Amino acid sequence: MNNVSMLLENFPHAVAGGFIIAAACSILGVFVILKRVVFIGVALSQVAAAGVAVSFVMAIHPYIGAALLTLVTVILLSYPFESHRISRDAILGIIFVVASALSILIVSKSGFGLHEVQALLYGDLIFTTPHDLIVIISVLIPVVLYLLMFLRPTVYTFIDREAAKVLKVKTSLWEFLFFVALGLTVSVSSRTAGALLVFCYLVVASSAGLMLSRRLGLVLIISTIAAFIATFTGMYLAVGYDLPTNHTIAASTCLLFAIACLPTLISWLKTTVPTPLSSRT
Repeated sequence: MNNVSMLLENFPHAVAGGFIIAAACSILGVFVILKRVVFIGVALSQVAAAGVAVSFVMAIHPYIGAALLTLVTVILLSYPFESHRISRDAILGIIFVVASALSILIVSKSGFGLHEVQALLYGDLIFTTPHDLIVIISVLIPVVLYLLMFLRPTVYTFIDREAAKVLKVKTSLWEFLFFVALGLTVSVSSRTAGALLVFCYLVVASSAGLMLSRRLGLVLIISTIAAFIATFTGMYLAVGYDLPTNHTIAASTCLLFAIACLPTLISWLKTTVPTPLSSRT
């Protein structure tokens, strides 16, 4: 209880910001997995880090640089690569490598040490400031509200594209709007929570929901709750045992995913493991 009180009293902005980031990323992550573009999360996180590095050199606000570079990447990714020999996954890989290299090269001569460079590029959730929280609320809550308001066309676009076209749903438009929302979420979240944790929320927390239910509404709820539990548990352990916050939350999320896999694993074992024959009398 002492650690809980200390966490809430000393890091209220981190707790609030972590919950909002966890909710936004886990909800968006369900559609990322359904669209089978999982790698886009880590690629956009790295692009956001490169945007922060560019902002540092150009003396502009880090959130502006991260958001602009991420949105440019999203516009590039909206191009229909399926009609060419180079797939979207290959483009994502190239973007990830370029962004990773540039983000380090740009700040390599800055005079900061390795720890300062990593903190500058990848953030630490426990050090969320009041200003960071304002930005998180201003961007991520509207993104979540947008997705919930337009859930139906987004679902048709991502799950059954052919049926969406029959129903005259503008799939290209809704896909583009989703990726813009994803880009804004990743750019803002990565600055505070870091690339690893954002990718963890997008993929691992969402996968936990998908493992426990096939109903989309329930999947979204379970994914969000799992992300909440992992965030608070990770921050509690990090504060109590002096551990790195982002990595502790990521490990907690992976543990919850493993627990979510248990019912499926048990069911699989029941169907595959042969029942021992009764002993002959």
